Amino acid sequence: MRRKIRRLFRLPRTLRLLNATPNSTPTTFNAQALLNAIASAGNQVTQGWMPMLQPDPSLVASLARSSTRLAALQAKYCSEQKQLWEAMLRAGQAPAASPEPGDRRFAAREWRDNPYYDYVRRSYLLACRYLEELAEGAELEGRAKQRLRFALRQWIDAMSPANFAATNPEVLRLALQSQGESLAKGLANLMGDARKGRVSQTDESAFEVGRNLAATPGQVVFENELIQLIQYDPATPEVGKRPLLMVPPCINKFYILDLQPENSFVRHAVSQGHTVFMLSWRNVSEQQGPQLTRLGWDDYLKLGIFEAIRVAREVSGAERVNALGFCVGGTLLGAALAVMAAKGEDAVEAVTYLTTMLDFEEPGQLGFFIDEPSVALREATIGRGGILPGADLAFVFSSLRANDLIWPYVVNSYLKGGGPAALDLLYWNSDSTNLPGPMYCSYLRNTYLENRLRVPGALTNCGVPVDLGRVDRPSFILATREDHIVPWRAAYRSLKLLGGEKTFVLGASGHVAGVINPAAKGRRCYWTGGGNDADPERWLEKAEQRPGSWWRQWSAWLEGFKGGMRPAPARAGSAQYPAIEPAPGRYVKQRAT
Repeated sequence: MRRKIRRLFRLPRTLRLLNATPNSTPTTFNAQALLNAIASAGNQVTQGWMPMLQPDPSLVASLARSSTRLAALQAKYCSEQKQLWEAMLRAGQAPAASPEPGDRRFAAREWRDNPYYDYVRRSYLLACRYLEELAEGAELEGRAKQRLRFALRQWIDAMSPANFAATNPEVLRLALQSQGESLAKGLANLMGDARKGRVSQTDESAFEVGRNLAATPGQVVFENELIQLIQYDPATPEVGKRPLLMVPPCINKFYILDLQPENSFVRHAVSQGHTVFMLSWRNVSEQQGPQLTRLGWDDYLKLGIFEAIRVAREVSGAERVNALGFCVGGTLLGAALAVMAAKGEDAVEAVTYLTTMLDFEEPGQLGFFIDEPSVALREATIGRGGILPGADLAFVFSSLRANDLIWPYVVNSYLKGGGPAALDLLYWNSDSTNLPGPMYCSYLRNTYLENRLRVPGALTNCGVPVDLGRVDRPSFILATREDHIVPWRAAYRSLKLLGGEKTFVLGASGHVAGVINPAAKGRRCYWTGGGNDADPERWLEKAEQRPGSWWRQWSAWLEGFKGGMRPAPARAGSAQYPAIEPAPGRYVKQRAT
């Protein structure tokens, strides 16, 4: 028995078997020398995953108060691991242990066909299930339980055997086949990313803003210290009398709405006969001086949205504009409209909210770690001036989906020595934007922490108390079903807050991919027509699922708010606002440092 175990877990021998083919000749490459540094790590696997996945003592302490349940969970786990071990040695029936649907970490055949790696995979999954059951049994309430689940998921994902060279059969097979070249390339990739300060998710050399991203023709017609305003060239002989102003999130660059021509939402809107204006937020940095690092939430309304609305109206000659906000851009837009309603200003005809939260009662995973001590610490450090680095926010967002946005790139680049594919959406994702500390702190406290925007009169912006119920404009509200940043049920809450006629549409996929879903490709699906039921689940039960993109329904809805047609303008801007520079402008090209 002991000899059988030693033979099974003799790592170099296992690697030779992985690398062998029926007619192959023995390689002269010294696998032992190459893998000596990582082979020792593999020995830990023979002990099972439990030593590496010890639960937090506070978790065990809370479970100890329910000793019967704890004992049952431990007995079950030990029994399953014993059964798995015996099945591996005697080719018996192993306990069921399957990854979640869509989990691609264990797709390679060796994870199932090789007894060693099949054991590693199953043992890890059993340990994951055990720890998750421990967490669910902990006597914790509300946010504390949510924090535990989130932290445990991060730890479980990080400890996957697919993330380590010694326990990933694909990594070891490539190392042998390339005679170590894959590991050398991986080390070079790791050093390159260390200099960047982030994990590369795409081939950044394949894209350039203004060349093959953000390339829709237009001109910058206005700028101040915080924004540039772009007016795009018309694509139709006639355009609507009311222009469309787009407000992107200030924590990312605007060109998520103008990627490549085939998936540009801006290009789609222009093709539908809209004069499109785009607000481009400046990437604020310490080098630009203390004035910019002291900008607050009200400054983003005054210098950003109010100025963009004013200039779009004056350039187009329209009494009112249509407006669109994406993510936090939609939150800013909602607050701006509430200020305008309080002041009796009527400058917006119809509003589109894309994956936007106005009610932060259920903010999803982002809200788990936002509490009074954490916000107070931010306020003490950057609340009166300073910068929140965009890279910090980018890492937080990636951590919410680590198995999609972190670990696959770590494995492919650092362990396999591969290069990331050229994906425009991931290039945009890595092009982060800094925020002024006062603005960020105000955003955290008044939305995620205290949720004051939803309460009529509880929040004062630009000197007036705001009430979203007074925003009585027709609104098109889009949520996406797998959104991990703005959960769709949270976006649905906007129906109860806003006045005016409301249309709610639920798209497939996630926060970004569900929005950037070109109509021409006919991909995915969306749900519509469920009425305005107070319960989002009942709305979904009554809604009709339709194939393809929601873009077409949005275009048909917005058609009714063009305000009639007029000849397309011959050039961008006006005598008062002449063209400053071609789109996409300077501000969007400023990289976060």
